[in-house]
Amino acid sequence: MPVYHKLGQIPAKRHTVFRKPDGNLYAEELVSTEGFSSLYSLVYHCHPPTIVKHLGEPYSVEPKIAREKHLKHTSLIGFNIKAEDDYLKSRKPVLVNSDLHIVLAAPRKSMTDYFYKNSQADEMIFIHEGSGKLKTGFGEIKFAYGDYLIIPRGTIYQLEFDYEDNRLFIVESFSPIRPPKRYLNQYGQLMEHSPYCERDLRLPENLQTNDEYGDFKVLIKKQGLIYPYTYGTHPFDYVGWDGYHYPYAFSIHDFEPITGRLHQPPPVHQTFEGHNFVVCSFVPRKYDYHPDSIPAPYNHSNVDSDEVLYYVDGDFMSRKSVVKGQITLHPGGIPHGPHPGTVEKSIGKEKTDELAVMIDPFKPLMLTQDALDIEDENYHKSWQINVE
Repeated sequence: MPVYHKLGQIPAKRHTVFRKPDGNLYAEELVSTEGFSSLYSLVYHCHPPTIVKHLGEPYSVEPKIAREKHLKHTSLIGFNIKAEDDYLKSRKPVLVNSDLHIVLAAPRKSMTDYFYKNSQADEMIFIHEGSGKLKTGFGEIKFAYGDYLIIPRGTIYQLEFDYEDNRLFIVESFSPIRPPKRYLNQYGQLMEHSPYCERDLRLPENLQTNDEYGDFKVLIKKQGLIYPYTYGTHPFDYVGWDGYHYPYAFSIHDFEPITGRLHQPPPVHQTFEGHNFVVCSFVPRKYDYHPDSIPAPYNHSNVDSDEVLYYVDGDFMSRKSVVKGQITLHPGGIPHGPHPGTVEKSIGKEKTDELAVMIDPFKPLMLTQDALDIEDENYHKSWQINVE
């Protein structure tokens, strides 16, 4: 995040005496990334963040790889993932490599009896269906349909849902998720040609200091295991904080599309990036305005990367029989392109109402057993035409 932000009470100088009204010291904590070389925040707790009362036995949530190597255009019907009450149990990894995990989730219930921390991965939670509130020690962020929630690693959080019908598309990234470098100036500010700016980002607000003793269950994920911790004080006991490391929200509806006279390549849709992958947003936009333009995308041999599209809403001019929540995986090494008849059909069209999230990873993705359970096994035949 390129924006400095602060909430609550903080001392005038860092690493100095900062006392409670009763004369005791607040506990200062540095939350830093990449050692001491990247983004960080200073947090002030009512109590030291190290009071552990009990540590339970860890259990595995490692993805079960079912198809490690493949060269097949694949489609997953994401809404066939069954809804479950519990948030963590509802999370089903479907496509994974060593840089990121792509996860589908359909939780019914809010997180009320535990807190969660991913200590090894930034999380990008795209809200396909549902609304509610992201609660952290940094404050609260309301979310709704179309929001990206960016939760940096090490952030303890809870999700509070307004209703039971929720569909989430989640990326766990083992590197920081950040705005594309080409849209940032040397000082970290989003530049004029960026498809969004700082005004579009929603930062934590409504900081509530929970100065409480008790038994607080925090489930911490690291290296494919969940470690059940019981802390003696409330994790959201921040009295204040400042810095650059904190969660934020960005709505796909605030992404301003870049268009041209001729078909624009996918990088114009880029929204975020991590190590070895990018995230793009396809949003309603005007089509190309050259008199002979072909709005439908051309065939593409993605030699060095896989392509993942998560279909959110609208009518896709390059695909037939698309449904909400569908995922298509076009692996690197073979060409993909528009379905038969869609190129001719697109000519003369002025706009599209499509809404989708695209992930392009530069290492091949593996399919899990949860992915195979929702696979459309005939998708790779959808380009067939009668050539006799």
